[in-house]
Amino acid sequence: MESLKSRVLELRKDFPLIAGSNLAYLDNAATTQKPQCVLDAWNKYYESMNANPMRGVYELSEVATQAYEDARAAVAAFIGAASAEEIVFTRNATESLNLVAYTYGMQFLKPGDEFVVSVAEHHSNFLPWKMVAEKTGATLKCLKCEMTGEITDEALAEVITEKTKLVAVTQVSNVFGRINNIRHIADMVHAVGGVIVVDGSQSVPHMKVNVQELGADFLAFSGHKLYGPMGIGALYGRYELLEKTQPFLRGGEMIEIVHWDRVKFAEVPHKFEAGTVNAGGAVGLHAAIDYVSSIGMDFIHARELELTARTLEGMKNISGVNIIGTDEACDHNGIVTFTVDGVHPHDVASIMSADGVAIRAGHHCAQPLMDHLGVSSTSRVSLSFYNTEEEVDRFLTCLSSIRRRMGFGE
Repeated sequence: MESLKSRVLELRKDFPLIAGSNLAYLDNAATTQKPQCVLDAWNKYYESMNANPMRGVYELSEVATQAYEDARAAVAAFIGAASAEEIVFTRNATESLNLVAYTYGMQFLKPGDEFVVSVAEHHSNFLPWKMVAEKTGATLKCLKCEMTGEITDEALAEVITEKTKLVAVTQVSNVFGRINNIRHIADMVHAVGGVIVVDGSQSVPHMKVNVQELGADFLAFSGHKLYGPMGIGALYGRYELLEKTQPFLRGGEMIEIVHWDRVKFAEVPHKFEAGTVNAGGAVGLHAAIDYVSSIGMDFIHARELELTARTLEGMKNISGVNIIGTDEACDHNGIVTFTVDGVHPHDVASIMSADGVAIRAGHHCAQPLMDHLGVSSTSRVSLSFYNTEEEVDRFLTCLSSIRRRMGFGE
């Protein structure tokens, strides 16, 4: 136990914002802090490699191009893609999911088709598909979950039919923290000839993810939740699907030939990366992947489960606190969403902030799920491997005082 604590304290030194800070940063599902190596890589790119990638035959541009493509290869290896060509760089998971909706969804869904989105999705994996239904005439069906967050076989059987062409679902809910059995869902979707689109925003940064083992056809994630820079994300797509899909944005660099009377697009993945790319962000993401890989995803996942268990055990003993989902750590994976009787979530977060604890409050960009759960908003604590037991205890101490401080006499 002491050696684990020592290791965590050493790792915290890698993060300038929290190293030596009195802030208990417990909003890691929203964004993670950045290690010094990521900041250094980003700066190094602009200090010594800055040129427009893929557009120059001079050495500096070739260096920038190589750094950008090295980052693509690193992402592919990290998530188990078959090749680097299956990785499209975007701004974030939101853009990645919109890309799939505006391209594959708009191109291949038509009236009479059905497609499915789970009720537990972040708005980024719901609103684009709602638009596709409106534009194409295909029928959008809701995959419901239990109050624990579980997606049952019965629920899947209700919505997946011979007409199902696509299912969009998160691997880990940003409200429950529950891991969905993507392989199982993918097998059901593939059995009827459909494809599965996976939101990996809350899974890729916290556990081993292999897109081929999952059976994912598309998977999206954001760099800023993976200890990387903001403004860079990635979309994985099976090569044969990307190859037959028309591009989303059109302009510079995504073409091979342009004449007044004919156009030929660039090869996958470049046909999806119009304009000047975020090479510095890609380099920073590469550094973040190297960093978490050096720590070990197994260690990261196990560490966060330990902190989750400590958090839940303390919360169960506090009167007036209601945990969303189960009270088992394995069903939360670093994310615990809750309400406090009689106290608005924003007040909970404000009191926490006054005590130097940063948590999230609101609907977490998951209003359909809030409706399903019968709540308007909740508070959320989300953990990272760099958090400490002391920070969890500070959160619990503050939480235990909130109803009293709001005048409930407890």
